[in-house]
Amino acid sequence: MNDRGTAVLDLNADLGEGFGRWRLTDDDALLSVVTSANVACGFHAGDPSTMRQVCERAAERGVRIGAQVSYRDLAGFGRRAMDVPPDELADEITYQIGALRVFARAAGADVAYVKPHGALYNRTVADAEQAAAVVAGVLRAGGSLPVLGLPGSRLHEAAAEAGLPVVGEAFADRAYTAAGTLVPRRTPGAVVLDPDAVVARSVRMAREAAVTALTGEEVAVRARSLCLHGDTPGAADLARRVRAALESAGVRLEAFA
Repeated sequence: MNDRGTAVLDLNADLGEGFGRWRLTDDDALLSVVTSANVACGFHAGDPSTMRQVCERAAERGVRIGAQVSYRDLAGFGRRAMDVPPDELADEITYQIGALRVFARAAGADVAYVKPHGALYNRTVADAEQAAAVVAGVLRAGGSLPVLGLPGSRLHEAAAEAGLPVVGEAFADRAYTAAGTLVPRRTPGAVVLDPDAVVARSVRMAREAAVTALTGEEVAVRARSLCLHGDTPGAADLARRVRAALESAGVRLEAFA
């Protein structure tokens, strides 16, 4: 909420998650809905041509470009647990941001924020060492890039200590634990598949800053950005429904960066 009591929310989605001839997300459709685009930087998905195209289209539409950094795991789509030495991980974070920044600047924009993907996102919720490595990589990339992540995470703690802005994120279609973390994807019910439920959850998180955990508890969710996954069936249509419902509920949609 802002000072006048109006809910203000950013909508983000993971884009550019293709590689070569393989395409996963409907980037054009999602870019007409979201205010921020988490662009794959080549480690879990994405290739140079895809990165360039998404940056160009995002810049044309005024959508903020974020670097979605990941473990080096194309085969596992960045969702497999990996143990990467901190110095190496920091270098890989810097590398990914730098690669995307070239394409973003060529499109007349720039990288506006950083968000970890998949296993790295989940690891940095509780792992202080890996979180610090991500922050070190962001700092080396230059600028004071905001870090998008789960509120209360080790990643946000490390970023704040380093002087980087932190932005809290909620998830429209992911189940929550009673502790406010995401339910692991392998757990039944981890992904909310009912479109009506996703829409209702999104509005409630924006207006009431709350969500019901998978086990029934009420959980506080204070977020400036809402993630709409782009790799689920019917993702673009669902994203449109979520946006329309938020606007009907009086939520102002605005990028955070």
